[in-house]
Amino acid sequence: MSDPFDDLDDLKDAMRAATPAPDAARKAENIALAEKNFATRQETAAQVRFTSDRPKQGFFRGVFSMFKAISTRQALTASTALVAIGLFVYLPALQQPADVLTPPHPEPTIVDSIAGTLEADSRVRVQAEGEAEEMLVAPMEAPVMAEVADMAAPTGQLSGAAPSPSLLARPAATAKLERRSLIAPPPPPGYADDTQVRIEPDTEAFAEAEPNPLKITTEEPVSTFSIDVDTASYAILRSSLNNGQLPNAEQVRIEEMVNYFPYDYATPSDGAPFSTRATVIATPWNPETRLVHIALQGEKPALDERPPLNLVFLIDTSGSMDAPNKLPLLKQSFQLMLAQLRPEDKVAIVAYAGSAGQVLEPTQASERATIMAALDRLDAGGSTAGQEGLQQAYSTAEAMSEDGDVSRIILATDGDFNVGIYDPDELKDFIAKKRETGTYLSVLGFGRGNLDDATMQALAQNGNGQAAYIDTLSEAQKTLVDQLGGALFPIANDVKIQVEFNPAQIAEYRLIGYETRALKREDFNNDRIDAGEIGAGHAVTAIYEVTPVGSPARLSDPLRYQPAEVAATSEEYGFLRLRYKRPGEDTSNLIETPILPGGEATPDMQFATAIAGFGQLLQNSPYLGDWSYTQAIDLANGAKGDDAFGYRSQAVQLMRLADSLSQ
Repeated sequence: MSDPFDDLDDLKDAMRAATPAPDAARKAENIALAEKNFATRQETAAQVRFTSDRPKQGFFRGVFSMFKAISTRQALTASTALVAIGLFVYLPALQQPADVLTPPHPEPTIVDSIAGTLEADSRVRVQAEGEAEEMLVAPMEAPVMAEVADMAAPTGQLSGAAPSPSLLARPAATAKLERRSLIAPPPPPGYADDTQVRIEPDTEAFAEAEPNPLKITTEEPVSTFSIDVDTASYAILRSSLNNGQLPNAEQVRIEEMVNYFPYDYATPSDGAPFSTRATVIATPWNPETRLVHIALQGEKPALDERPPLNLVFLIDTSGSMDAPNKLPLLKQSFQLMLAQLRPEDKVAIVAYAGSAGQVLEPTQASERATIMAALDRLDAGGSTAGQEGLQQAYSTAEAMSEDGDVSRIILATDGDFNVGIYDPDELKDFIAKKRETGTYLSVLGFGRGNLDDATMQALAQNGNGQAAYIDTLSEAQKTLVDQLGGALFPIANDVKIQVEFNPAQIAEYRLIGYETRALKREDFNNDRIDAGEIGAGHAVTAIYEVTPVGSPARLSDPLRYQPAEVAATSEEYGFLRLRYKRPGEDTSNLIETPILPGGEATPDMQFATAIAGFGQLLQNSPYLGDWSYTQAIDLANGAKGDDAFGYRSQAVQLMRLADSLSQ
């Protein structure tokens, strides 16, 4: 019987024989390579958003989960067995000549099986979790490859014809390209079009608000809210549907869906900045109720009548922006916008994260080549510089401002609001104070996966601006070219709507949408309360569903100790009031309009109603009864009208997709 201590000595000797002698030059070369990998991978798309169930070392997540599930004794046994298997397989092989390591037709070993399993797992996780997992492993690959090559082939090459299937036995660049091909072939540099972009597993955040409840007129006759001209919700749910997913309920804001489309409402003729009209029409999903359709249409000043514009592009250049539908699409979008500016307009660029500080000092819009060159120099990646980007953007805008000018900051990001102010309340307060100086803030979202829609909405609302989501170059054309005036030139601030319903005519009512824009009744007359803005040429639509007194559609019973009926003093369904301020003024103006029954629906009203029904279908609203996508599609198809740019036809296609996905 052999002495176990002799066997241990033999094992030690074998390990020493297999270990190459220290090579100072090689060590220095490997250290330099590691430092280069570390520097180039700082805050790139590799960054993974860790969660409680995802350890930071994602490559060994499965191993960690296994050890958490077994006892300490079992873990010790399992780890000892793995080490023993590794020594059993590798130590004899390391003592063989180089050509034995890679025979022409190598037999698979346990190590190859383990490596193949890791590779397959890596491929699956890369396909499921996107570029982030792939990039997490990438910085390790070059140093590991150097070490394997040293052990396996001292001459600098691996001999033999057939390479191992393991990730460790092929060049890191090749392995990376193979994994990338599982997702999608990369487009040419700087290219972005209307092709679909796969939605990655995400940390997206949306404002959570329950749909407006049904109100009883005798108990709560007054409804008050701020207008909303944002369009982000429609573009986001379109992105989801085009990628084969029904949007989550919190992604659906019906007022933003309805207000996404241009309408041909009557323009103002009485000197007011916008016209106002309230019309009572039939409800397509319930013949026993009515819809009160409220329409506002902003004036459309001629291009040569608008004031000079000062634009500050505040651009997120963090590593997560390194995707074709993010920073490259952003650059193309701003290029479209630049073509619409006049020579007297000015543009400055401030970037935060990877590229920090003022990238372009205030420059005349006529110097388009200079502006585009500054945009083209922006790259996503690099370590966060801690630059207080938002504060610098406001400082730049204030320095550009002159009497009579319009100043606006456009914050473009995929959702990482690392702008130098980290407390959400402090950030909103800062923006609210800055809007008093006359500089407005709009927010453009790019890409999916970590889109913080809730923060986008809050910043735009506090900054007197608009929130939009740009997923294609066509959407950039609509937002930044076709609707440039509405996006950048305000004609009325703090626009509030208040409707008082007549309990003699209306038993119940509900506002469809505007959940995140609700105001208290007393806020309507308080000029210090902020509300939404209307831009040049903007149309705003709001829709109430109302239940007339005596209708069998009434859902609530009259109270026992209140009169069953209120004396009919007027045929009016209600009374509409609006308050607004002209830009630069502190005192609001009042507009009042009675709501009378007996209106006739125009094609614009019918289409807006179809979209409101579409949004309620996506929310699984209990108020629609048996009304279906098919009926919404028929209503929208019959009200498409001229549809010069195809927006309404696109909406019908989205309804068809939603119908199919819902089944």
